[in-house]
Amino acid sequence: MEDLKNFPYEVLTVHELTSRIRGRLEEAFPAVWVTGEISNLKTPYSGHTYFTLKDDQAQIQAVFFKHRKRYIRFEPEDGMQALCKCVVTVYEARGTVQISVDYMEPMGLGALHLAFEQIKERLEKEGLFDPAHKKKLPLLPQRIGVITSPTGAAIQDILNIISRRFANVEILIAPVHVQGESAAPEIVEAMEVMNRREDLDVIILARGGGSLEDLWPFNEEKVARAIYSSSIPVISAVGHETDFTIADFVADFRAPTPSAAAELVVQNKAEIQARIAAMEKRLQNQAGNILNRVRSGLEIFSRRLISPEQRLNRVRQRLDDLNEDLNTSLRHRLDSLKAHIHGRMNSLRFLSPMDRVRELRGRLKAYAKKNQREIMIALQGRRDRLSALSARLETLNPLNVLHRGYSIVYKLPEGKIITESRKISLNDRLRIHFHSGKAECTVDHIEEG
Repeated sequence: MEDLKNFPYEVLTVHELTSRIRGRLEEAFPAVWVTGEISNLKTPYSGHTYFTLKDDQAQIQAVFFKHRKRYIRFEPEDGMQALCKCVVTVYEARGTVQISVDYMEPMGLGALHLAFEQIKERLEKEGLFDPAHKKKLPLLPQRIGVITSPTGAAIQDILNIISRRFANVEILIAPVHVQGESAAPEIVEAMEVMNRREDLDVIILARGGGSLEDLWPFNEEKVARAIYSSSIPVISAVGHETDFTIADFVADFRAPTPSAAAELVVQNKAEIQARIAAMEKRLQNQAGNILNRVRSGLEIFSRRLISPEQRLNRVRQRLDDLNEDLNTSLRHRLDSLKAHIHGRMNSLRFLSPMDRVRELRGRLKAYAKKNQREIMIALQGRRDRLSALSARLETLNPLNVLHRGYSIVYKLPEGKIITESRKISLNDRLRIHFHSGKAECTVDHIEEG
Protein backbone atom coordinates (compact mmCIF):
# COMPACT_ATOMS: atom_id res chain seq x y z
CA MET A 1 0.00 0.00 0.00
CA GLU A 2 2.95 2.33 0.63
CA ASP A 3 3.81 2.08 -3.07
CA LEU A 4 0.39 3.42 -4.04
CA LYS A 5 0.59 6.71 -2.06
CA ASN A 6 1.91 8.61 -5.05
CA PHE A 7 -0.29 6.78 -7.58
CA PRO A 8 -2.24 9.39 -9.59
CA TYR A 9 -5.53 7.46 -9.65
CA GLU A 10 -7.98 6.38 -6.98
CA VAL A 11 -7.35 2.81 -5.95
CA LEU A 12 -10.21 0.79 -4.45
CA THR A 13 -10.17 -2.44 -2.54
CA VAL A 14 -12.35 -5.28 -3.75
CA HIS A 15 -14.65 -4.70 -0.81
CA GLU A 16 -14.91 -0.99 -1.58
CA LEU A 17 -15.61 -1.72 -5.23
CA THR A 18 -18.34 -4.27 -4.55
CA SER A 19 -19.84 -1.97 -1.93
CA ARG A 20 -20.03 0.89 -4.44
CA ILE A 21 -21.51 -1.44 -7.08
CA ARG A 22 -24.08 -2.65 -4.58
CA GLY A 23 -24.95 0.93 -3.59
CA ARG A 24 -25.34 2.02 -7.21
CA LEU A 25 -27.45 -1.03 -8.04
CA GLU A 26 -29.69 -0.70 -5.01
CA GLU A 27 -30.08 3.02 -5.76
CA ALA A 28 -30.89 2.36 -9.41
CA PHE A 29 -33.18 -0.64 -8.77
CA PRO A 30 -34.75 -0.08 -5.32
CA ALA A 31 -37.97 -1.93 -6.11
CA VAL A 32 -38.15 -4.04 -9.24
CA TRP A 33 -40.81 -6.55 -10.29
CA VAL A 34 -39.22 -9.50 -12.06
CA THR A 35 -40.89 -12.61 -13.47
CA GLY A 36 -39.26 -15.91 -14.29
CA GLU A 37 -39.02 -19.61 -13.53
CA ILE A 38 -37.67 -20.80 -10.18
CA SER A 39 -34.91 -23.43 -10.33
CA ASN A 40 -32.18 -24.86 -8.09
CA LEU A 41 -34.27 -23.96 -5.03
CA LYS A 42 -32.62 -24.65 -1.65
CA THR A 43 -33.79 -23.88 1.89
CA PRO A 44 -31.04 -24.67 4.45
CA TYR A 45 -31.42 -24.88 8.21
CA SER A 46 -31.39 -21.06 8.52
CA GLY A 47 -34.80 -20.90 6.84
CA HIS A 48 -33.63 -18.56 4.05
CA THR A 49 -34.44 -19.69 0.52
CA TYR A 50 -31.90 -19.51 -2.30
CA PHE A 51 -32.80 -20.09 -5.96
CA THR A 52 -32.14 -19.11 -9.55
CA LEU A 53 -34.72 -17.01 -11.40
CA LYS A 54 -34.43 -17.60 -15.14
CA ASP A 55 -36.07 -17.35 -18.51
CA ASP A 56 -35.02 -18.81 -21.87
CA GLN A 57 -32.26 -16.20 -22.38
CA ALA A 58 -30.79 -15.34 -18.95
CA GLN A 59 -30.72 -16.11 -15.26
CA ILE A 60 -29.94 -14.39 -11.97
CA GLN A 61 -29.32 -15.59 -8.46
CA ALA A 62 -31.96 -14.78 -5.84
CA VAL A 63 -32.33 -14.90 -2.08
CA PHE A 64 -35.62 -14.85 -0.12
CA PHE A 65 -34.88 -14.18 3.53
CA LYS A 66 -36.89 -15.94 6.22
CA HIS A 67 -38.34 -12.76 7.75
CA ARG A 68 -39.71 -11.81 4.32
CA LYS A 69 -41.17 -15.25 3.58
CA ARG A 70 -43.65 -14.95 6.44
CA TYR A 71 -45.72 -12.58 4.31
CA ILE A 72 -46.57 -15.28 1.77
CA ARG A 73 -48.82 -18.31 2.40
CA PHE A 74 -47.45 -20.73 -0.21
CA GLU A 75 -44.11 -22.51 -0.56
CA PRO A 76 -41.93 -21.69 -3.60
CA GLU A 77 -41.12 -24.76 -5.71
CA ASP A 78 -38.79 -25.66 -8.57
CA GLY A 79 -40.43 -25.04 -11.94
CA MET A 80 -42.88 -22.48 -10.57
CA GLN A 81 -43.39 -19.30 -12.61
CA ALA A 82 -43.17 -16.50 -10.05
CA LEU A 83 -43.57 -12.72 -9.95
CA CYS A 84 -41.04 -11.24 -7.50
CA LYS A 85 -40.77 -7.78 -6.00
CA CYS A 86 -37.06 -7.38 -5.27
CA VAL A 87 -34.00 -5.19 -4.83
CA VAL A 88 -31.01 -5.65 -7.18
CA THR A 89 -27.87 -5.96 -5.11
CA VAL A 90 -24.44 -7.59 -4.94
CA TYR A 91 -23.40 -10.48 -2.74
CA GLU A 92 -20.04 -9.06 -1.74
CA ALA A 93 -18.53 -12.33 -0.49
CA ARG A 94 -18.67 -13.70 -4.03
CA GLY A 95 -18.90 -10.54 -6.02
CA THR A 96 -22.02 -11.71 -7.83
CA VAL A 97 -25.11 -9.75 -8.75
CA GLN A 98 -28.30 -11.10 -7.16
CA ILE A 99 -31.81 -10.05 -6.29
CA SER A 100 -33.14 -9.91 -2.75
CA VAL A 101 -36.82 -10.82 -2.87
CA ASP A 102 -39.24 -8.84 -0.68
CA TYR A 103 -42.47 -10.41 -1.93
CA MET A 104 -43.51 -13.18 -4.32
CA GLU A 105 -46.65 -14.27 -6.08
CA PRO A 106 -47.16 -17.34 -8.25
CA MET A 107 -48.07 -16.73 -11.88
CA GLY A 108 -51.44 -18.13 -12.94
CA LEU A 109 -53.02 -19.26 -9.65
CA GLY A 110 -53.35 -16.71 -6.85
CA ALA A 111 -50.96 -16.98 -3.93
CA LEU A 112 -53.61 -17.96 -1.41
CA HIS A 113 -55.18 -20.45 -3.77
CA LEU A 114 -51.80 -22.07 -4.41
CA ALA A 115 -51.06 -22.16 -0.68
CA PHE A 116 -54.46 -23.77 -0.12
CA GLU A 117 -53.73 -26.50 -2.67
CA GLN A 118 -50.25 -27.12 -1.25
CA ILE A 119 -51.48 -27.46 2.33
CA LYS A 120 -54.38 -29.64 1.23
CA GLU A 121 -52.11 -31.98 -0.76
CA ARG A 122 -49.57 -32.27 2.07
CA LEU A 123 -52.14 -32.99 4.81
CA GLU A 124 -54.02 -35.43 2.62
CA LYS A 125 -50.81 -37.43 2.09
CA GLU A 126 -50.31 -37.51 5.86
CA GLY A 127 -53.78 -39.03 6.29
CA LEU A 128 -55.49 -36.11 8.08
CA PHE A 129 -58.50 -36.43 5.74
CA ASP A 130 -58.83 -40.21 6.12
CA PRO A 131 -62.51 -41.16 6.70
CA ALA A 132 -61.36 -43.96 9.02
CA HIS A 133 -60.27 -41.29 11.52
CA LYS A 134 -63.66 -39.54 11.52
CA LYS A 135 -65.59 -39.79 14.79
CA LYS A 136 -69.36 -40.27 14.89
CA LEU A 137 -71.55 -37.45 16.10
CA PRO A 138 -73.52 -38.08 19.33
CA LEU A 139 -77.20 -38.87 18.88
CA LEU A 140 -78.34 -36.36 21.51
CA PRO A 141 -75.53 -34.22 22.97
CA GLN A 142 -75.96 -32.80 26.47
CA ARG A 143 -73.28 -30.10 26.20
CA ILE A 144 -71.94 -28.46 23.03
CA GLY A 145 -68.78 -26.40 22.65
CA VAL A 146 -68.81 -23.55 20.08
CA ILE A 147 -65.60 -21.88 18.87
CA THR A 148 -66.46 -18.66 17.03
CA SER A 149 -66.58 -14.89 17.26
CA PRO A 150 -68.84 -13.74 20.13
CA THR A 151 -70.11 -10.79 18.07
CA GLY A 152 -70.75 -12.46 14.72
CA ALA A 153 -74.03 -13.61 13.23
CA ALA A 154 -72.88 -17.24 13.34
CA ILE A 155 -73.17 -17.57 17.14
CA GLN A 156 -76.61 -15.95 17.14
CA ASP A 157 -77.85 -18.36 14.47
CA ILE A 158 -76.48 -21.35 16.39
CA LEU A 159 -77.98 -20.22 19.72
CA ASN A 160 -81.39 -19.46 18.20
CA ILE A 161 -81.67 -22.75 16.32
CA ILE A 162 -80.49 -24.93 19.22
CA SER A 163 -82.78 -23.13 21.67
CA ARG A 164 -85.74 -23.62 19.33
CA ARG A 165 -85.02 -27.28 18.57
CA PHE A 166 -83.93 -28.54 22.01
CA ALA A 167 -83.77 -25.96 24.80
CA ASN A 168 -82.28 -28.40 27.35
CA VAL A 169 -78.88 -28.53 25.62
CA GLU A 170 -76.06 -26.57 27.31
CA ILE A 171 -73.71 -24.49 25.16
CA LEU A 172 -70.13 -23.51 26.06
CA ILE A 173 -68.77 -20.65 23.92
CA ALA A 174 -65.03 -20.11 23.33
CA PRO A 175 -64.76 -16.52 21.95
CA VAL A 176 -62.02 -16.13 19.32
CA HIS A 177 -61.14 -13.91 16.39
CA VAL A 178 -62.15 -15.57 13.14
CA GLN A 179 -59.92 -13.57 10.80
CA GLY A 180 -56.59 -11.81 11.03
CA GLU A 181 -53.18 -12.86 12.30
CA SER A 182 -54.39 -13.74 15.83
CA ALA A 183 -57.29 -15.93 14.68
CA ALA A 184 -55.43 -19.22 14.05
CA PRO A 185 -53.52 -19.26 17.40
CA GLU A 186 -56.72 -18.43 19.29
CA ILE A 187 -58.65 -21.21 17.53
CA VAL A 188 -55.90 -23.73 18.33
CA GLU A 189 -55.84 -22.66 21.99
CA ALA A 190 -59.65 -22.86 22.25
CA MET A 191 -59.61 -26.36 20.72
CA GLU A 192 -57.00 -27.50 23.26
CA VAL A 193 -58.91 -25.96 26.20
CA MET A 194 -62.16 -27.66 25.19
CA ASN A 195 -60.42 -31.03 24.79
CA ARG A 196 -59.21 -30.79 28.38
CA ARG A 197 -62.84 -30.87 29.52
CA GLU A 198 -64.68 -34.15 30.06
CA ASP A 199 -68.23 -32.84 29.80
CA LEU A 200 -68.35 -31.84 26.11
CA ASP A 201 -70.02 -34.12 23.56
CA VAL A 202 -69.27 -32.20 20.35
CA ILE A 203 -67.47 -29.03 19.16
CA ILE A 204 -68.72 -26.62 16.47
CA LEU A 205 -66.07 -24.48 14.74
CA ALA A 206 -68.00 -21.71 12.99
CA ARG A 207 -67.91 -18.37 11.24
CA GLY A 208 -69.92 -16.67 8.49
CA GLY A 209 -68.96 -16.26 4.86
CA GLY A 210 -66.16 -14.17 3.48
CA SER A 211 -63.35 -13.99 0.96
CA LEU A 212 -60.51 -16.47 0.79
CA GLU A 213 -58.39 -14.00 2.73
CA ASP A 214 -61.05 -13.66 5.44
CA LEU A 215 -61.39 -17.44 5.78
CA TRP A 216 -57.65 -18.10 5.71
CA PRO A 217 -57.23 -18.88 9.48
CA PHE A 218 -59.34 -22.00 8.85
CA ASN A 219 -56.81 -23.06 6.17
CA GLU A 220 -53.87 -22.80 8.56
CA GLU A 221 -51.98 -26.06 9.10
CA LYS A 222 -51.89 -25.55 12.89
CA VAL A 223 -55.71 -25.31 12.98
CA ALA A 224 -56.04 -28.48 10.88
CA ARG A 225 -53.74 -30.42 13.20
CA ALA A 226 -55.63 -29.17 16.28
CA ILE A 227 -58.89 -30.44 14.78
CA TYR A 228 -57.30 -33.78 13.86
CA SER A 229 -55.93 -34.19 17.40
CA SER A 230 -59.30 -33.48 19.04
CA SER A 231 -60.72 -36.40 21.02
CA ILE A 232 -64.16 -34.73 20.80
CA PRO A 233 -66.07 -34.87 17.47
CA VAL A 234 -65.67 -31.59 15.54
CA ILE A 235 -68.16 -30.03 13.09
CA SER A 236 -66.70 -27.46 10.70
CA ALA A 237 -69.25 -24.78 9.77
CA VAL A 238 -67.19 -22.12 8.03
CA GLY A 239 -68.52 -19.72 5.41
CA HIS A 240 -71.33 -20.42 2.99
CA GLU A 241 -72.30 -23.65 1.26
CA THR A 242 -69.87 -23.05 -1.63
CA ASP A 243 -66.93 -22.20 0.64
CA PHE A 244 -64.45 -24.98 1.44
CA THR A 245 -61.55 -24.75 3.90
CA ILE A 246 -58.89 -27.17 5.12
CA ALA A 247 -60.84 -27.36 8.40
CA ASP A 248 -63.79 -28.82 6.46
CA PHE A 249 -61.65 -31.70 5.17
CA VAL A 250 -60.08 -32.52 8.56
CA ALA A 251 -63.23 -32.16 10.71
CA ASP A 252 -65.37 -35.19 11.54
CA PHE A 253 -68.29 -33.55 9.73
CA ARG A 254 -68.74 -30.51 7.51
CA ALA A 255 -71.83 -28.32 7.70
CA PRO A 256 -72.43 -25.88 4.82
CA THR A 257 -73.36 -23.05 7.23
CA PRO A 258 -73.38 -22.41 11.01
CA SER A 259 -77.18 -22.72 10.97
CA ALA A 260 -76.91 -26.12 9.29
CA ALA A 261 -74.40 -27.20 11.95
CA ALA A 262 -76.89 -26.34 14.71
CA GLU A 263 -79.65 -28.29 12.94
CA LEU A 264 -77.29 -31.19 12.36
CA VAL A 265 -75.98 -31.58 15.91
CA VAL A 266 -79.32 -31.12 17.74
CA GLN A 267 -82.45 -32.93 16.66
CA ASN A 268 -85.87 -31.36 17.05
CA LYS A 269 -87.25 -32.30 20.48
CA ALA A 270 -90.85 -32.47 19.26
CA GLU A 271 -89.82 -34.76 16.38
CA ILE A 272 -87.89 -37.02 18.75
CA GLN A 273 -90.88 -37.24 21.09
CA ALA A 274 -93.18 -38.03 18.17
CA ARG A 275 -90.82 -40.76 16.91
CA ILE A 276 -90.56 -42.23 20.40
CA ALA A 277 -94.35 -42.25 20.75
CA ALA A 278 -94.72 -43.92 17.35
CA MET A 279 -92.06 -46.50 18.19
CA GLU A 280 -93.74 -47.19 21.55
CA LYS A 281 -97.10 -47.73 19.87
CA ARG A 282 -95.53 -49.97 17.23
CA LEU A 283 -93.73 -51.92 19.93
CA GLN A 284 -96.96 -52.38 21.87
CA ASN A 285 -98.71 -53.63 18.73
CA GLN A 286 -95.90 -56.04 17.95
CA ALA A 287 -95.82 -57.28 21.54
CA GLY A 288 -99.60 -57.81 21.43
CA ASN A 289 -99.34 -59.74 18.18
CA ILE A 290 -96.57 -61.91 19.60
CA LEU A 291 -98.58 -62.63 22.76
CA ASN A 292 -101.64 -63.53 20.71
CA ARG A 293 -99.60 -65.94 18.58
CA VAL A 294 -98.09 -67.48 21.70
CA ARG A 295 -101.53 -67.89 23.30
CA SER A 296 -102.89 -69.52 20.15
CA GLY A 297 -99.90 -71.86 20.03
CA LEU A 298 -100.31 -72.79 23.68
CA GLU A 299 -103.99 -73.54 23.16
CA ILE A 300 -103.17 -75.79 20.22
CA PHE A 301 -100.45 -77.61 22.17
CA SER A 302 -102.67 -77.94 25.24
CA ARG A 303 -105.36 -79.63 23.14
CA ARG A 304 -102.78 -82.02 21.69
CA LEU A 305 -101.08 -82.74 25.01
CA ILE A 306 -102.11 -85.97 26.78
CA SER A 307 -101.81 -85.88 30.55
CA PRO A 308 -99.98 -88.74 32.40
CA GLU A 309 -103.23 -89.77 34.07
CA GLN A 310 -104.96 -90.24 30.71
CA ARG A 311 -102.00 -92.27 29.48
CA LEU A 312 -102.10 -94.48 32.62
CA ASN A 313 -105.82 -95.01 32.19
CA ARG A 314 -105.20 -96.21 28.67
CA VAL A 315 -102.52 -98.59 29.93
CA ARG A 316 -104.84 -99.89 32.64
CA GLN A 317 -107.57 -100.46 30.06
CA ARG A 318 -105.10 -102.27 27.85
CA LEU A 319 -104.08 -104.48 30.77
CA ASP A 320 -107.71 -105.33 31.43
CA ASP A 321 -108.13 -106.27 27.79
CA LEU A 322 -105.03 -108.47 27.93
CA ASN A 323 -106.24 -110.14 31.14
CA GLU A 324 -109.59 -110.87 29.59
CA ASP A 325 -107.93 -112.23 26.46
CA LEU A 326 -105.72 -114.48 28.62
CA ASN A 327 -108.65 -115.85 30.58
CA THR A 328 -110.55 -116.49 27.37
CA SER A 329 -107.54 -118.29 25.90
CA LEU A 330 -107.16 -120.45 29.03
CA ARG A 331 -110.81 -121.34 29.01
CA HIS A 332 -110.59 -122.35 25.39
CA ARG A 333 -107.53 -124.43 26.19
CA LEU A 334 -109.31 -126.19 29.07
CA ASP A 335 -112.42 -126.79 27.00
CA SER A 336 -110.27 -128.24 24.25
CA LEU A 337 -108.53 -130.57 26.72
CA LYS A 338 -111.83 -131.63 28.25
CA ALA A 339 -113.25 -132.39 24.84
CA HIS A 340 -110.16 -134.38 24.00
CA ILE A 341 -110.45 -136.33 27.28
CA HIS A 342 -114.11 -137.00 26.72
CA GLY A 343 -113.32 -138.22 23.27
CA ARG A 344 -110.72 -140.60 24.66
CA MET A 345 -113.15 -141.78 27.33
CA ASN A 346 -115.80 -142.47 24.71
CA SER A 347 -113.26 -144.42 22.73
CA LEU A 348 -112.40 -146.50 25.80
CA ARG A 349 -116.00 -147.51 26.33
CA PHE A 350 -115.74 -149.66 23.26
CA LEU A 351 -112.80 -151.67 24.71
CA SER A 352 -113.86 -154.90 26.37
CA PRO A 353 -111.17 -155.62 28.94
CA MET A 354 -112.01 -153.91 32.24
CA ASP A 355 -108.41 -153.94 33.33
CA ARG A 356 -107.50 -152.02 30.27
CA VAL A 357 -110.32 -149.64 31.10
CA ARG A 358 -109.20 -149.21 34.70
CA GLU A 359 -105.61 -148.72 33.54
CA LEU A 360 -106.66 -146.19 31.06
CA ARG A 361 -108.85 -144.51 33.64
CA GLY A 362 -105.91 -144.29 35.99
CA ARG A 363 -103.68 -142.94 33.30
CA LEU A 364 -106.42 -140.53 32.32
CA LYS A 365 -106.71 -139.25 35.86
CA ALA A 366 -102.95 -138.86 36.01
CA TYR A 367 -102.92 -136.99 32.73
CA ALA A 368 -105.81 -134.88 33.92
CA LYS A 369 -104.04 -133.99 37.16
CA LYS A 370 -100.81 -133.29 35.29
CA ASN A 371 -102.55 -131.13 32.72
CA GLN A 372 -104.48 -129.31 35.40
CA ARG A 373 -101.27 -128.73 37.37
CA GLU A 374 -99.47 -127.45 34.27
CA ILE A 375 -102.40 -125.26 33.41
CA MET A 376 -102.50 -123.84 36.94
CA ILE A 377 -98.73 -123.26 36.84
CA ALA A 378 -99.00 -121.54 33.48
CA LEU A 379 -101.99 -119.52 34.63
CA GLN A 380 -100.21 -118.50 37.81
CA GLY A 381 -97.13 -117.46 35.79
CA ARG A 382 -99.28 -115.30 33.53
CA ARG A 383 -100.98 -113.73 36.56
CA ASP A 384 -97.62 -113.12 38.26
CA ARG A 385 -96.28 -111.43 35.11
CA LEU A 386 -99.45 -109.37 34.81
CA SER A 387 -99.11 -108.28 38.45
CA ALA A 388 -95.44 -107.37 37.93
CA LEU A 389 -96.27 -105.30 34.86
CA SER A 390 -99.08 -103.59 36.73
CA ALA A 391 -96.77 -102.83 39.67
CA ARG A 392 -94.08 -101.47 37.31
CA LEU A 393 -96.59 -99.21 35.62
CA GLU A 394 -97.72 -97.95 39.00
CA THR A 395 -94.09 -97.26 39.90
CA LEU A 396 -93.59 -95.27 36.67
CA ASN A 397 -96.76 -93.31 37.24
CA PRO A 398 -95.65 -89.58 37.53
CA LEU A 399 -98.60 -88.93 39.84
CA ASN A 400 -97.25 -91.44 42.36
CA VAL A 401 -93.84 -89.65 42.18
CA LEU A 402 -95.60 -86.34 42.83
CA HIS A 403 -97.43 -87.95 45.75
CA ARG A 404 -94.06 -88.66 47.35
CA GLY A 405 -93.17 -84.97 47.46
CA TYR A 406 -91.64 -84.49 44.01
CA SER A 407 -92.84 -81.93 41.43
CA ILE A 408 -92.60 -81.21 37.69
CA VAL A 409 -91.01 -77.89 36.62
CA TYR A 410 -91.85 -76.20 33.30
CA LYS A 411 -89.99 -73.15 31.81
CA LEU A 412 -92.30 -70.40 30.60
CA PRO A 413 -93.43 -69.43 28.08
CA GLU A 414 -92.43 -72.48 25.98
CA GLY A 415 -93.57 -74.97 28.64
CA LYS A 416 -90.45 -77.14 28.38
CA ILE A 417 -89.76 -79.54 31.31
CA ILE A 418 -86.58 -78.56 33.20
CA THR A 419 -84.37 -81.34 34.61
CA GLU A 420 -81.09 -79.40 35.16
CA SER A 421 -80.37 -76.06 36.79
CA ARG A 422 -77.99 -75.03 33.96
CA LYS A 423 -80.96 -74.87 31.58
CA ILE A 424 -82.47 -71.87 33.38
CA SER A 425 -81.28 -68.29 33.97
CA LEU A 426 -81.95 -65.61 36.51
CA ASN A 427 -85.42 -63.99 36.25
CA ASP A 428 -86.81 -66.90 34.15
CA ARG A 429 -90.50 -67.67 34.78
CA LEU A 430 -91.27 -71.26 35.94
CA ARG A 431 -94.49 -73.25 36.48
CA ILE A 432 -94.37 -76.03 39.13
CA HIS A 433 -96.89 -78.93 39.13
CA PHE A 434 -97.41 -80.56 42.55
CA HIS A 435 -99.42 -83.68 43.38
CA SER A 436 -102.22 -81.29 44.08
CA GLY A 437 -102.18 -77.86 42.43
CA LYS A 438 -99.74 -75.65 40.49
CA ALA A 439 -97.61 -72.53 41.11
CA GLU A 440 -95.63 -69.99 39.06
CA CYS A 441 -92.39 -68.36 40.24
CA THR A 442 -89.33 -66.31 39.11
CA VAL A 443 -85.71 -67.55 39.41
CA ASP A 444 -83.64 -65.35 41.72
CA HIS A 445 -80.85 -67.84 42.63
CA ILE A 446 -79.25 -70.80 40.84
CA GLU A 447 -77.02 -73.52 42.25
CA GLU A 448 -75.50 -76.01 39.85
CA GLY A 449 -75.19 -79.60 41.13
